[in-house]
Amino acid sequence: MPKLDRDGVEIYYEVHGSGPALLLTHGYSSTSAMWRGQIEALSKHHKLVLWDMRGHGQSDYPDDPAAYSEALTVADMAALLHQVGAHSAIVGGLSLGGYMSLAFYRAHPQRVEALLIIDTGPGFKKDDARQAWNKRAHDTADRFEREGLAVLESQSRERSSVSHRDASGLARAARGMLTQRDAGVIEMLPDIKVPSLVVVGADDTPFLAASDYMAAKIPDAKKVVIPSAGHAVNIDQPQAFIAAVLPFLDGLPRSVPRERQNGRLEGRPGP
Repeated sequence: MPKLDRDGVEIYYEVHGSGPALLLTHGYSSTSAMWRGQIEALSKHHKLVLWDMRGHGQSDYPDDPAAYSEALTVADMAALLHQVGAHSAIVGGLSLGGYMSLAFYRAHPQRVEALLIIDTGPGFKKDDARQAWNKRAHDTADRFEREGLAVLESQSRERSSVSHRDASGLARAARGMLTQRDAGVIEMLPDIKVPSLVVVGADDTPFLAASDYMAAKIPDAKKVVIPSAGHAVNIDQPQAFIAAVLPFLDGLPRSVPRERQNGRLEGRPGP
């Protein structure tokens, strides 16, 4: 059970297969186990790296609220790539994991070979929309503190069957990682310079418009809508999900990590 020590916070991760690195991040209140049905297919030609975010699953649940943030999550992802010996990777995830993948590109564009964005929103340009989102995140945290892990029983399939030690980490993660502070990620979309695939379940109504927006704003992005699938698209329709993702991965250049702009492309700092 490998774990990465991040200043006293242990981060659980798994590595499957070999080849170009593929780092996948789960959604809020889920865990790396949500990708269980895709490990065999995705690790045939890739070094598949799965992990549990802070406050989730088998990673640590630090008591300090300041230990949960977008910047720290992005830093955890960078540390994981270093840990597995990958300078760069295909980076992707579902929902919050997809948002953090975009945030990772914002901070480290030279370390991203491609983006896989699944049932994800890119944040908000307008302050009032962001404030409404943040209120829902704080309400979610409050509910986890009141009701504990029983909250997950009514959630989508990538959450309802997961294993967490307790709900405290999820509450702190909602306040520190699910909330958003600026429009940096959504405003960065037109600047993305790597192959990108946007995947969304046809029944994931809250994220359909966001997926359309990302596919339109990210240069040359591809988009796949998977029928009869909700927010947990890879669990609802595992075969259709793999059928959408594998051609994208197989079409990526198989070479040493690309060097862009005279060998270096400086990223914007994270928020």
